[in-house]
Amino acid sequence: MYKLHHLLTFQTVHRTGSFATAARELGYTTSAVSQQIAALEKETGLTLFEREAHGIRATTVAHRLAELSRGMLADVDEFDYQVRRLATGLSGRLRVGSFTTASVRLVPAALSDLRRRRPGVEITLDDGEPDTLLDSLVDGDLDVALVYEYGLSPRQWPPGVRTLALVREDLLLLRPSGETGPSNLSRLADRLWITSREGTAGDLSLARLCAFAGFTPAIAFRSNDYDVVRELVAHMGGVAVVPALGHVPDERISAVPLRTYTAAHRTVLAIHREGNANPVLGDFLTALRQAVPQDADHLLAL
Repeated sequence: MYKLHHLLTFQTVHRTGSFATAARELGYTTSAVSQQIAALEKETGLTLFEREAHGIRATTVAHRLAELSRGMLADVDEFDYQVRRLATGLSGRLRVGSFTTASVRLVPAALSDLRRRRPGVEITLDDGEPDTLLDSLVDGDLDVALVYEYGLSPRQWPPGVRTLALVREDLLLLRPSGETGPSNLSRLADRLWITSREGTAGDLSLARLCAFAGFTPAIAFRSNDYDVVRELVAHMGGVAVVPALGHVPDERISAVPLRTYTAAHRTVLAIHREGNANPVLGDFLTALRQAVPQDADHLLAL
């Protein structure tokens, strides 16, 4: 197998027609250039230059070898260029996972910022619940994932996973508009409740909140779509507890934070593997922090 640096030296000598000139361009000594050309001639079995009293003359086979190697060396140069771009994050790929609410409220602004910073980066986005996203992250299918953790349903993260807390959300009690009394859950024990799917962190958090208030909620409807929850509150007269990022102000609905209840909040986090050396990751985490609303009601940037 021919050594690439010998071919690169040969191309320079062929172009300049001089060992000495090639040596100056390449930062070698003339002797080193001569030795590399001699080694290439031995490797190929070809006579590439005729040594004359006052210089060298390229042979016919040298002209042909120059033609044959030019495209290959251009490919190597392009390869080297692309490797440098990957190493500096100017190109490459970032695989992002996120749960639906963050995909709506946080991710688009962060990705837009990242695109401005690194326009050559390929970005993919997958939606999923935290458990699914965590599995994909650990398996190496994602570089970073946005997940959540309820204060009343804390999580344990596996070894090797780093967490970055982005924002803490109040939990909001949703009732039909006009119901603006105190947000004391014990007074709502006889109401029909709307919550997320059974066994989810949101469902467990509501059960624990109501247990603190001394009752078990009567669940009428379940949905992980907060738009559906809001419409059910407005049309069916039920009540619900949702995190602040999941609520859009609606004149038909009263939304009151449950701040009198310990741990009545949800935290949004970005998680990634400790060993992930993707050079784009740091910029994306910075962009996520900047995407968090700094002065929004019921949100605390962390």
